[in-house]
Amino acid sequence: WVFPGQGAQWVGMAADLIGTDEVFTTALVECESALAPWVDFSVSEVLGGADEELLGRVDVVQPVLWAVMVALAAVWRARGVAPGVVVGHSQGEIAAATVAGLLSVAEGARLVATRSRLIADRLSGRGAMLAVDLGQPEAAELAAEANRRAAPTSENRDTMGGSVGVAVVNGPGQVVLSGDRSVLESVAAECAERGVRVRWLPVDYASHSPQVAAVREEWLAVAGVVQTRPGTVPMVSSVTGEPVGFGDLDAEYWYRNLAEPVRYDRAVETVVGQGYRRFLEISPHPVLTWP
Repeated sequence: WVFPGQGAQWVGMAADLIGTDEVFTTALVECESALAPWVDFSVSEVLGGADEELLGRVDVVQPVLWAVMVALAAVWRARGVAPGVVVGHSQGEIAAATVAGLLSVAEGARLVATRSRLIADRLSGRGAMLAVDLGQPEAAELAAEANRRAAPTSENRDTMGGSVGVAVVNGPGQVVLSGDRSVLESVAAECAERGVRVRWLPVDYASHSPQVAAVREEWLAVAGVVQTRPGTVPMVSSVTGEPVGFGDLDAEYWYRNLAEPVRYDRAVETVVGQGYRRFLEISPHPVLTWP
């Protein structure tokens, strides 16, 4: 089972399941109750409404997506489908760890809510993310060239918005760059000249970029002591690309989950190496692919 990060949401998602599918509704109510101490909105009201602007807020969409994915996993299990291993993508790792039993629903709710609020409060408005149809080495070189072209001022070198880098590697030709928007604009222009397709992600922050380093201590303080459990399903990390062991998912790990590149490609390669060939995306809309 694979759990995506932000991007699978849509207005009206899951609304028809609430109240009509008992398993989904029960699981969603549990997630909503667990989120209640940490958020100022109702998950079910967000899902039942048509407020696209509200769903576009990072501190709303990430907890709501987590709740929907955890509830959808319960539906699949009730239908007799169980995972042999789970993989999460960026914030999707919190849903994956919850479904795997490594995190309780309460702990998963706390982590996804505090993570998204930190992004909203401290990173929003400071960066951007750009999907590029290139391999990781080529994309990294483009980013390096753009950083060299950027004015070498003290502000450029020393502040949160000073550089860009590879944020996500989804596959051999699917990469996301993240960081300062003006530097990314030069990357987009270079790609246009080369005939390389790009797409701006609809966010105003730069997850998985050098900008996140500025909030490291704040995140570790907010995350505090993460209560983990042995789990019932194996999980492969998209931070390290390796299986997750008991005790690995501490506050430092969840900081790395936000700050370091998402290596979904390595996680998939590891799972394939374990013999798995069928992948089920647990989300309201399919966004993860493997060429």
